[in-house]
Amino acid sequence: MAASCVALLVLSVSLPLLLLVVWKRWRWGRAARHVIVVVLGDVGRSPRMQYHALSLAKRGFSVTLLGFCHSRPHDELLQSDRIRIVSLTELQRLAVGPHILQYGVKVVFQAVHLLWKLMCREPAAYIFLQNPPGLPAIAICWFAGCLCGSKLVIDWHNYGYSIMGLVHGSGHPLVLLAKWYEKFCGRLSHLNLCVTNAMREDLAENWGIKAVTVYDKPASFFKETPLDLQHQLFMKLSCTYSAFRARSDPSDPGTERSAFTEWDAQSGTVTRLAGRPALLVSSTSWTEDEDFSILLAALEKFEQLIDDGESLPSLVCVITGKGPLKDYYGRLICQKRFQHIQVCTPWLEAEDYPLLLGSADLGVCLHRSSSSLDLPMKVVDMFGCCLPVCAVSFRCSQTSCHPLCSLHELVKHGENGLVFEDAEELAAQLQVLFSKFPDPAGKLNQFRKNLRESEQLRWDESWKQTVLPLITDT
Repeated sequence: MAASCVALLVLSVSLPLLLLVVWKRWRWGRAARHVIVVVLGDVGRSPRMQYHALSLAKRGFSVTLLGFCHSRPHDELLQSDRIRIVSLTELQRLAVGPHILQYGVKVVFQAVHLLWKLMCREPAAYIFLQNPPGLPAIAICWFAGCLCGSKLVIDWHNYGYSIMGLVHGSGHPLVLLAKWYEKFCGRLSHLNLCVTNAMREDLAENWGIKAVTVYDKPASFFKETPLDLQHQLFMKLSCTYSAFRARSDPSDPGTERSAFTEWDAQSGTVTRLAGRPALLVSSTSWTEDEDFSILLAALEKFEQLIDDGESLPSLVCVITGKGPLKDYYGRLICQKRFQHIQVCTPWLEAEDYPLLLGSADLGVCLHRSSSSLDLPMKVVDMFGCCLPVCAVSFRCSQTSCHPLCSLHELVKHGENGLVFEDAEELAAQLQVLFSKFPDPAGKLNQFRKNLRESEQLRWDESWKQTVLPLITDT
């Protein structure tokens, strides 16, 4: 009796799945121009996968984008009639039980939920998957592809196990299991993309995976912001953040003033204020791979230089982003007693972030790659806005027969920015870059000029040259 009940249960589960597979196979010939893009994370904070979706849509593919919908994606994505965003449900961690059990329940739920969502979509020629996170998404996307005739394309942004190692340590059983899973399942893909040549070499040498480097490139909306739009942005932000408010009221009631700019209602012109503060921008996911205590220590040294009589401007430091360590660093910032520096940590709308980068004087990147093989996309976006960058140096990976380090593929020290090791070196760089600010003959403006003259290739053109031939020839 028990055996017959089990058999009936198995049949009741497998029969609908079998019928669904048969139906999808029957529909296969009509769906060759459909692609599923999978992000087991927040779609709004996954710009590279948004760009993949947009480029696919521009080339005539219909796109289903699966992911968590916590943050608003770019308007261009929302306005495309070829892109449909399908929300995945994120299971919050259980409040009881050991950590391993909580993690296991979450993985099982994500696996079943993702498989169901994939099987309920129309058949796709390709499944584009962001990795990390790849557990359990790689195996599930491969399995769904086998059932539905889809080819799996993994876009390697980093290694998931190396990020886990930042929290648990490289020798933790969960980290070792994640590494084995990533390495084994990664070989099941039909195509592999990666973000740097260093990662491509490491995948080939240590994982047996052949990948194509597709560098992160800025989208078309990352560019220098015109002065009138800068003023509008500053006035909008000043409603919430005091750092953007004017230090004094204008004498003319027909004049509108922010901390950086002034708008004359009579002439309709916007000018930069004399003696304005310098605008320094950084962005972060507030995770363990970015140590913002380095920036705070550098700012303390910078303030001491001002107190000592150095010819340096006051600073407005804007750190954008969301993440688990934001409250921790927020408390550290509140403990500081800056007199010449204001720090604010807003979460910006997707359309305002490029405007802020295009309005800033300097970008700072504190991303330390967990694998030493990826590149911070925030620097790519800053360079798209012709914004010079100070970036913390990566340690070089020793996992292959020769050291691999990816940062030099993006930041050219002394040409488009500077690379630093610690807070003391960053403070010295800030002193050099902001000396006699705003100095048109200074190094900061020279970096900006070099970025303008570099004529960087934009994402869509780069994608057309590197990715499109791969999915049209296979």
